[in-house]
Amino acid sequence: EGAEGLFVLLGAGLAAASHPLLYVKLLVQVGHEPLPPTIGRNVLGRKVLYLPGFFTYARHIVEVDGKRGLFRGLTPRLISSTLSTITRGSVKKAFPLEDMEHVSNKDDVKTSLRKVVKETSHEMMMQCVSRVVSHPLHVISMRCMVQFVGREVKYSGVFSAIGRIFKEEGILGFFVGLVPHILGDVIFLWCCNLLAHFINTYAVDDNFSQASVIRSYTKFVMGIAVSMLTYPFLLVGDLMAVNNCGLRAGLPPYAPAFASWIHCWRYLSAQGQLFRGSSLLFRRAPIPAASFPID
Repeated sequence: EGAEGLFVLLGAGLAAASHPLLYVKLLVQVGHEPLPPTIGRNVLGRKVLYLPGFFTYARHIVEVDGKRGLFRGLTPRLISSTLSTITRGSVKKAFPLEDMEHVSNKDDVKTSLRKVVKETSHEMMMQCVSRVVSHPLHVISMRCMVQFVGREVKYSGVFSAIGRIFKEEGILGFFVGLVPHILGDVIFLWCCNLLAHFINTYAVDDNFSQASVIRSYTKFVMGIAVSMLTYPFLLVGDLMAVNNCGLRAGLPPYAPAFASWIHCWRYLSAQGQLFRGSSLLFRRAPIPAASFPID
């Protein structure tokens, strides 16, 4: 119980510390660009237009709403994070997984795959259940944050937001955007674990003194790489959470009213925007550098 409480506190602390980053990312995801781009140069020395990065965007939010404005929507996000952590712990207790045997390159293909499939299936179950339980608060948090775009106050508190969503959209309103989020989680888990497994099993020798260290970093590196590939699912899920909910950020000209998350995906794909918001430091504007005069 003490360890579980520590995980809850750590999760809440991490969520609070990273909230300004997630806030700016969400505003970029919905297409809100309140600041003009600036002219810079790429690595080849050619002139390009860069959109404001995280620090410039965050400074703009502070100028409009003050420093507390960077934490708009934090309360429902903390509740969502806490629910997710508690749910994962509860599922793990209810469906314990026996200690996994160490997977090494001495295992035959069938045995090693069986081990990693069993572990990944267990992780997938915990992640899917925790995602379903915490998603309603995630939706509320997203909507609280995008109110910055239209300066609305429609979602001013957790309980009032729950009542409003239930009244206007019913139970399903709490789960908009859930499917792409779960698909992204599942694809991420399986790709990350399988890639790390094959690398660790067939490329890292158990006799090497630093084998365990290399294995731990392999999964970390694979996680970063796979997260980029599954980013469109995160983007689509977040956009669906705020789409057509009565807030300016979820209506034209920012986005049409999507009939489904697949409609949203196709729309973003046609616009070349499936990775919008994936980078917050060097954000190149969608205008070719050749359109600028060269010194």
